[in-house]
Amino acid sequence: MTTTSRPQATEPTLPDQEELIRRLLSDIPLLADTPDHLLQVVNVLESYGLVLDAYSCNLVHQGKTQLLNPFPVFRFFHEGFTPKRLWEHLMGDRINFEYAEYCQKAMFWHGTGGMDAYFDSEPFQDACRRVIALRSKRDPLLRLVNILYPGFAPEAIRSMTTIYALGLFWRVMSDIFIDLARRYRIGEVVCVLDVVHHIRDGLVAAAANPITYEVMVGGESVWVLPPEAGLTFLVDVAVPYVEAVFFRGMPFLGTVSYNAQARQIAADQSLFKYGALYADPLPSMGAGIPPSLCMSDMYRNLPEELSRWYDHHGRAQADAHVQICISFQKSMFCVTNAAIAGTMPNPLDTQDPEQQAANHAYASSWSERLMGCQRVALL
Repeated sequence: MTTTSRPQATEPTLPDQEELIRRLLSDIPLLADTPDHLLQVVNVLESYGLVLDAYSCNLVHQGKTQLLNPFPVFRFFHEGFTPKRLWEHLMGDRINFEYAEYCQKAMFWHGTGGMDAYFDSEPFQDACRRVIALRSKRDPLLRLVNILYPGFAPEAIRSMTTIYALGLFWRVMSDIFIDLARRYRIGEVVCVLDVVHHIRDGLVAAAANPITYEVMVGGESVWVLPPEAGLTFLVDVAVPYVEAVFFRGMPFLGTVSYNAQARQIAADQSLFKYGALYADPLPSMGAGIPPSLCMSDMYRNLPEELSRWYDHHGRAQADAHVQICISFQKSMFCVTNAAIAGTMPNPLDTQDPEQQAANHAYASSWSERLMGCQRVALL
């Protein structure tokens, strides 16, 4: 009896570092270009864009109204305070702005990029002194605290400046993601590479947007981040955001030990690998786990197309938050991909050997970071 051998299905393989470099230099998306990936990424980014709209409005509002406020208990009520909104807030029927604050704290703590460097400059220190002096005229508590702890108020101003800048960044990203969904529905975005190009082009178009911050204190205007600082959207906020939130992140209380003897956390924060690209898709929905809050916000704004797709994958709606987390992680690979492409030192089609070498070195440095991430999300 003769037998006919049948070709065996091959398991998809994870890309190695050389393959990652090749993709980055050949304009091939890091995320596998499949119809399912396209559906997930576009729709989850639309949901995220709606959430970022709310995050952006709130952070910008905080920057304008909450500077050096010792008790910012109403900072999440940028749409106005009413008993109904207070009840919804207490019951959790709201956007979880705590996740926005988590991202801000990650950026502030890791302190990468030009904005953080400007914080150490003399002009910024002068602006802090002026703000503190003007505010202290009507705030005896701040005057006393500034005498006892002279570093407290400047640090609070640095933190609020980061909050405001992140709000400006998310305003741009929200618009990019919402426009991506619009183009997808009219047939202009038909593959994952189109997604990467759309985000890349949006980042590049906004690259030179100035990042400035002006506040009114005691009836006087003070430039905390003046136009002369030369801070811009892409280099000074977008790339540091990718570094702090996508790659480094912060370990969550209750998931790893902060005990120095346990050594579960790296002593060098530059070695942190707790960002979105490394995270396990495990939204516990427990208090204090920031990504769970973000998944909950996205679930409230989930497009119908993606909700129907989840009905037939995983455990349907029973694990929708886990599925959103996985889709979101895939989308963040596209955003990272776009950020790398948008900051490549030279055009990918250059024929100049020196420029090609510079591009290769740049792609290689990013590929090293990507090797330790959740590369299963790329399949």
